[in-house]
Amino acid sequence: MTARILSGKPIAEAIKFEISADISQFRREHGSAPCLAVVRVGEDPASAVYVGNKVKTAEEIGMISEHHHLADTTSHDAMLALVESLNRRDDVDGILVQLPLPDQIDGREILEAIDPAKDVDGFHPINVGRLSQGEKALVPCTPAGVIEILKRSEIEIAGRNAVIVGRSNIVGKPMAMLLLQENATVTICHSRTRDLADVTRRADILVAAIGRPGFVRGEHIGEGATVIDVGINNVSDPDLARELFGVDEIEKRLAAIDKRGFTLVGDVNPKDAMERAGAFTPVPGGVGLLTVAMLMKNTVEAARSRRKI
Repeated sequence: MTARILSGKPIAEAIKFEISADISQFRREHGSAPCLAVVRVGEDPASAVYVGNKVKTAEEIGMISEHHHLADTTSHDAMLALVESLNRRDDVDGILVQLPLPDQIDGREILEAIDPAKDVDGFHPINVGRLSQGEKALVPCTPAGVIEILKRSEIEIAGRNAVIVGRSNIVGKPMAMLLLQENATVTICHSRTRDLADVTRRADILVAAIGRPGFVRGEHIGEGATVIDVGINNVSDPDLARELFGVDEIEKRLAAIDKRGFTLVGDVNPKDAMERAGAFTPVPGGVGLLTVAMLMKNTVEAARSRRKI
């Protein structure tokens, strides 16, 4: 068996096309486009790339974007003041604070200070609570993207056994809530789960979000399961890369390690997944592409909800 590759690119492009049309309609109804404000603190290279992608995508689809880049010496009070000023601005529909933040800033307090109606990351306790109760809410972007991949790939969710490896507030827990809303039977696994492979092999849909490169291997995957790899890890060890990739892929991965010092790898061993799964999301090129698209969708939904459109 060779797994069907669930590429995120065409799905993300389709969603962005739909959002672009929504923005055009919003502009006709309201006179201006929705506005996303992104706040980044410091010079973390990965954060700079992520924020750059978000701002670029927003501009491509006709959304207004603001990038507030603060020095890494910014105080907690100054950061809080910026968030509160963005909350007060009627022309700002979505606020995203890029993590991680420097040690002197209490990230939890900052995220909780964001107006829940503008919380396009879906991390505010009010949105988390609404999601857990099955109410309308702004939903974390990565889990929302996973649901889009499953639905648009015509993979049945209702009645299926879904297993999530990882219980983070960003992916694992909201992923469970969304799958429950789609009528899946959901199990969450974590570091204390006994006989992990025995549990994960029963999954019709297996979501890996544990933050360990190549952790989910053949023994964890039931024959024909749909495997969703949410992980993004940098691997610099050529020997580990050889364990994870087959002959068709390994030379490209080794070349990437030689050129930039690492290659991107998910939480699933892709070589094993290709042999056992029925469908599989690659890294890169899978779920990650949906995260930014769903952020744009959340911003439009926030704008329409705030204006009762």
